[in-house]
Amino acid sequence: MQLTEVITTTAGKDFIRANVELNQSNPNYIRPLDKDVEEVFNPEKNKAFRQGECTRWVLYDNDGRLIGRIAAFVNRKYRNKGDEFPVGGIGFFDCTNDQPAADMLFDVAKHWLLQRGVEAMDGPINFGERDRWWGLVTEGYQEPLYCMNYNPPYYKELFITYGFRPFFNQICIGIDPKKKLSDKMHARHDQYATADYKCIPIDKKQLEKFATDFAYIYNKAWAGHGGLKEMKKEQVVLMFKKMKPVMDERIIWFTYHKEQPIAMFINLPDLNQWFKYLNGQFSWYHKLKFLWIKRSKPCKKCTGLVFGIVPEFQGKGIDAYMIVESGKVIQWQTPYTEYEMQWIGDFNPKMLNVATSLGDTFRSRVLTTYRYQFDRTRPFKAHPTIS
Repeated sequence: MQLTEVITTTAGKDFIRANVELNQSNPNYIRPLDKDVEEVFNPEKNKAFRQGECTRWVLYDNDGRLIGRIAAFVNRKYRNKGDEFPVGGIGFFDCTNDQPAADMLFDVAKHWLLQRGVEAMDGPINFGERDRWWGLVTEGYQEPLYCMNYNPPYYKELFITYGFRPFFNQICIGIDPKKKLSDKMHARHDQYATADYKCIPIDKKQLEKFATDFAYIYNKAWAGHGGLKEMKKEQVVLMFKKMKPVMDERIIWFTYHKEQPIAMFINLPDLNQWFKYLNGQFSWYHKLKFLWIKRSKPCKKCTGLVFGIVPEFQGKGIDAYMIVESGKVIQWQTPYTEYEMQWIGDFNPKMLNVATSLGDTFRSRVLTTYRYQFDRTRPFKAHPTIS
């Protein structure tokens, strides 16, 4: 076997090609957009380079065929609750069902990370935000959501055999968006059906107003928990402007009490339902093709990005009020027949309870973040629960 660090254009193309060739026979595989992967390793596109560094390798067999790939990275800002030592990361792992090949990839990443002073490696994770490329699929091998890792089941054995242990599980929640809401949900809703409360969909013409409301709710509900930082209105405005071309106003909702924002329910069409026809490309031609596909092939699946309630109203039924109000539109005026909420860590039971209270939910898939401690005598600790 031959291991090559990605320092040439050819090796960079092989890094992309490895994922395609090793997964293309799986009917549920959707090729990621090449640009989305390449931007992770571009210092001009990825702000994580301000706090760290990364590298990549591809692995060939003795006949020159691609049989694997891996990336390794360090980020000074990467820290999980309870960490007592610096931790690096690995990601974008692909490999044939061959333990020696997997071991070679894990070994080269481990040695690179050891040289940079870290004492463990988590993976597969992203060199950047946690809403992309995070975790190994360990349950539910249906089509991946946009910018979600995808892998065959045998990857789990490759990680475990090498010595990785589950650090935390990432639970995705599914709901049938057309199913009638329960009487209990309606009863909880009705207590807020007064003039003091309202629930409205986003208006693309007022993105700055809704960005202000998003930042307020987000900062009250999440900032300071699990290392999450406050979001500024300007950040949200930029995020909304990027989302605007694919926003469906009918599935993004905000709830107010006496005009004060108290909750939000942020969803998008699953872009992979359109991108799967582009074979990873997004040139000007493919952008035009995307627009044609978007018009001619209605997306039947939407994905939940954020469901948040300010602390003063948590556990009081506002979730039911927002679901019933938004459901009057989502259930009857949209084409969506599938809904999947992005992952919630099993270390966050409060948010899992909120998600599962939305109705008749089910666990749609599980991704797992694994950890490998370099000192094998050190007691292993999974991610602590957030109270």
